[in-house]
Amino acid sequence: MEYGYTIGILLLPLLSFLVIGLTDYFRGKKGWSHKAAGLIGTCSLGIVTILSYVTAFQYFGAERLADGTFPTIVPYNTTWLPLGSLHFDLGILLDPIAVMMLIVISTVSLMVHIYSFGYMHGEKGFQRYYAFLSLFTFSMLGLVVATNIFQMYMFWELVGVSSYLLIGFYYPLQAAVHASKKAFIVTRFADMFFLIGILIFGYYTGSFNFSFAGEITGAAADTFTFCNADKAWTAGAMLLPTALVLMFIGGAGKSAMFPLHIWLPDAMEGPTPVSALIHAATMVVAGVFQIARLFPLWIEYAPNQMNIIVVVGAFTAFYAAAVACAQSDIKRVLAFSTISQIAFMMVALGVCLPGHGNEQMIDNHASLGYMASMFHLFTHAMFKACLFLGAGCIIHAVHSNEMSTMGGLRKYMPITHATFLISCLAIAGIPFFSGFSSKDEIISACFAYSPICGWWMTGVAAMTAFYMFRLYYGIFWGTENKELHAHHTPHEAPWTMTFPLVFLSVITVGVGIFSTLGGFLHWDWASFGRFVTASGESYTIHFDWTIAATSTVIAVCSIILATYIYKGETQPIADKMYSFAPRLHRWAYKRFYMDEVYMFVTHKILFRFVSRPVAWIDEHIINGLIDFTAWGANAGGESIRSTQDGDVRSYAVWFITGVIALTLLLVCL
Repeated sequence: MEYGYTIGILLLPLLSFLVIGLTDYFRGKKGWSHKAAGLIGTCSLGIVTILSYVTAFQYFGAERLADGTFPTIVPYNTTWLPLGSLHFDLGILLDPIAVMMLIVISTVSLMVHIYSFGYMHGEKGFQRYYAFLSLFTFSMLGLVVATNIFQMYMFWELVGVSSYLLIGFYYPLQAAVHASKKAFIVTRFADMFFLIGILIFGYYTGSFNFSFAGEITGAAADTFTFCNADKAWTAGAMLLPTALVLMFIGGAGKSAMFPLHIWLPDAMEGPTPVSALIHAATMVVAGVFQIARLFPLWIEYAPNQMNIIVVVGAFTAFYAAAVACAQSDIKRVLAFSTISQIAFMMVALGVCLPGHGNEQMIDNHASLGYMASMFHLFTHAMFKACLFLGAGCIIHAVHSNEMSTMGGLRKYMPITHATFLISCLAIAGIPFFSGFSSKDEIISACFAYSPICGWWMTGVAAMTAFYMFRLYYGIFWGTENKELHAHHTPHEAPWTMTFPLVFLSVITVGVGIFSTLGGFLHWDWASFGRFVTASGESYTIHFDWTIAATSTVIAVCSIILATYIYKGETQPIADKMYSFAPRLHRWAYKRFYMDEVYMFVTHKILFRFVSRPVAWIDEHIINGLIDFTAWGANAGGESIRSTQDGDVRSYAVWFITGVIALTLLLVCL
């Protein structure tokens, strides 16, 4: 059966979770050794990665359909729960974005598994950690190959559970417990809207599938049904746009868009490899993937509502970049950088416009933002995972997250330094690094949407280059903490930790070189648009020389500014900037007090004026009515208890009395 092996992509990490987790639980102290648990998890992910790459080569290497698009293949699909005309299916769907996501998830997850051998060595709960990694990978893979929205939602929630377990891995620490609960509660709140949107969509379309038409192939194609297009058009004027916006709120929560972003920075309390896996490459892009998966529905039924995505994404990108400029914890700088970059992807999807002259057509010009968003998702996953894993090596060397304990580490950690610099150049958008091509196309799409949007995102890109090189110089240059380093000399991490850095940085440089040359020289074979576009047809990237030159110059100027301020042994300019606007710096450092706003709203308003009155009603009225009913039943029972004395003569008297009373009643009537 063609693509029959893809079921192993899901089953292997699930089996790994069961073998490591349940066996370790039932065997107690005689469970798997650290090495055995790590090898089981890593080898299973290695096989998953091989299967994912085989799938990608087979899928993208096959002939396109007659209309120039790649087919949608459903090798597996089964009805899990039939409910009349509606039914919940489980299966595997392969199309360009699903196959691309398989590569992203499996690659980053494998690197994290290898990296964790060194980083988590000797940690209590090592086996539990690898079991949770396998569970998370299974959840994310199931999400991207889902055949329908309801299956996506099931794995979406499983991703939330997995992230809760991994963020709270250090559960003896109160901060980790609070962070895991915060992430779980905020994302569950957003997921409530996602579920409501799914229910509205399913009710008015008669299906939970992603599209209303198209060519489906594969062994399970006959069982894959489409939505009712007539019902969809009837509801499309209001209800389908409402459903899509509600689902977007769920995606905004998972992708940490403002104001649902507050969980992501605190999620850094988990192990650093978890930050690389969940909060840089996979989980946080689930919201972006959701919009991309439902993109044909947005274009067809809610094109005007896509402006909401643009506004939320553009504001989030600026807000997160501003906060990142003031953070001193290196993981939190990267966390807010992630929020900002995910917002770039959201904006790119939102600025996609329907085809010119035909609102139902998605032409290549209109889908530029879609392609750029998916390309940036791919490139960002690699260099941001490299940055987080590099941060883990640095923390492993100096035993602190604060930049004040670092400085001058380039001479102690040359491999980490080189790979970190490559990733910083990529995220800054420097040519011949992967971030340049993807971010330049996003900015081009933004200018096509609106010059204001284009310049706004260009400004955010400049801020990105500035705060990333502020971070770079604070770690590897600047003032060395010689007193701290004298007690514990920093050193390069073991090969299990440096190999993933080198591997990811090689991908960053390789993709950057080919995509940059391909964009300028119009190489079709080196274009990401050859594989993933909104219309499905091949699209060769053509750089806009004006935008490319402008964004590059601005990025270089931002890097020069960061170099001038932060490279030296002392930073007098930075000190003057702080003394000039201490309140602004304080506000940015405190994340503009968004956590305090949430605490005020929840504790001072919701708890006081909503929760307490509801609790009083529940305790005194609802419980009172129930208690009164119970009291009445008891009282009634006590009142007739004396008649149940077991005396036959007494029963005869009551019987005769009842017969006489009933006879008189009938005579009177």
